[in-house]
Parts: sequence; structure tokens; C-alpha cells
Amino acid sequence: MARRSEHSKEQIREMALAAAEDIVEADGLAGLSARKIAKQIGYTVGTLYLVFRNLDDLVLHVNARTLDALFAKIQDSLHKCRTPRTCVLAMGRAYVDFATENPKRWNMVFEHQLAEGEEVPYWFADKVNMMFQLVQLQLTPLLESQTEKKIDLVSKTIWCGVHGICSLAVTGKLDISDAESIHVLTDSLINNYLAGMATTLKGE
Repeated sequence: MARRSEHSKEQIREMALAAAEDIVEADGLAGLSARKIAKQIGYTVGTLYLVFRNLDDLVLHVNARTLDALFAKIQDSLHKCRTPRTCVLAMGRAYVDFATENPKRWNMVFEHQLAEGEEVPYWFADKVNMMFQLVQLQLTPLLESQTEKKIDLVSKTIWCGVHGICSLAVTGKLDISDAESIHVLTDSLINNYLAGMATTLKGE
């Protein structure tokens, strides 16, 4: 490791985020503290807070990296699908796979709560919205006669359903935890919802 004086502010930031990810992978959000992070990178907590406003700010940046990795995995899943329905199914499977492969980091994205009165920064909210936009993009050909508001509603309904199944499974609230078993549930949700939507649209 380089001497302390040789680390730039950006390098300390990167070191802190990587250390925080390691701690979360081992101990979850409950095991994360500024003192642990500082100790792991060989700096003081005071130095850490010259880079981040507070621990919440640091956690948001860790979660942002998790969302970036999740987005990349979901986007990559679209390379082999050929139809809107199979693409949405592929996205759902990629979401499940990421959550089961990285359960503690994935869970921290939803477990972490900002202090009362604090608002989620726009740059973080944009990362969340990008997920829904990917779903919307795939669903638009199936719902081309519908308004943008309707497509947005359908996208969020499907994705919230996929997330709910995944969350229950990953946190042990269902009697399954392996990715393939979760795929069965999310595939069923997506297929049945889209079939119902198709029937509804034909009747309009």
C-alpha cells in the first residue's frame, strides 16, 4: 500500500467504498461502521469524513455501485432475447441471479434508510429509475396503443412483483432460496401478468 501522503482524495474514496463493500459482504449493513472502514484502509474517521459527508452518504455511494452492477447485469441479459416477453423474462432472471449472488449488498440497497428529513439525492433516484426505464422499453411494443403513463404503471407493477418475490426468497421468508426455484415464480408472475394484459387489451 502507498504511503498515506501518496493517496489522493479520489483514491481514498475508492479505497473506502471497496472496504465498505467487503465489510457488507461479510457482515451486512448492521456490521458496517465508519470506524471499521477507516481501520481497514489505514486512515482516521476524520479523514473519511473529508471525502464523504457522513456514513449515510458513504452508504448511498456503495449502494449506487451495487445498482450500477445490477443494471449492467440486466442490460447484458438483453443481448440474447428476441421478443419483448422473453426480454422481460430475461431481465427478471438476471435480477434474481444478482440478488442471490450478492444477497447482502443487494439487500442493503433496500434496507438502508436515510435520517428523518433527508431526501434521496437525484443522482441516486436516477439509477433506480433507469431500471424501470429498461422494463418500459421492452414493454412498449406490447402496449403501443397505451399511454406512456399506463406503460409506466405496468412496468412498475411487474418489476415490484419480481422484487417482492426475490426479497422474500433472499431474506428467507419463503421456503426457497436457490435462483432456479425463484425463477419459476418470477417467470410465472411475468407470463401470467402479460397474458392478462393481452386479454384485457383485446377486449377494449
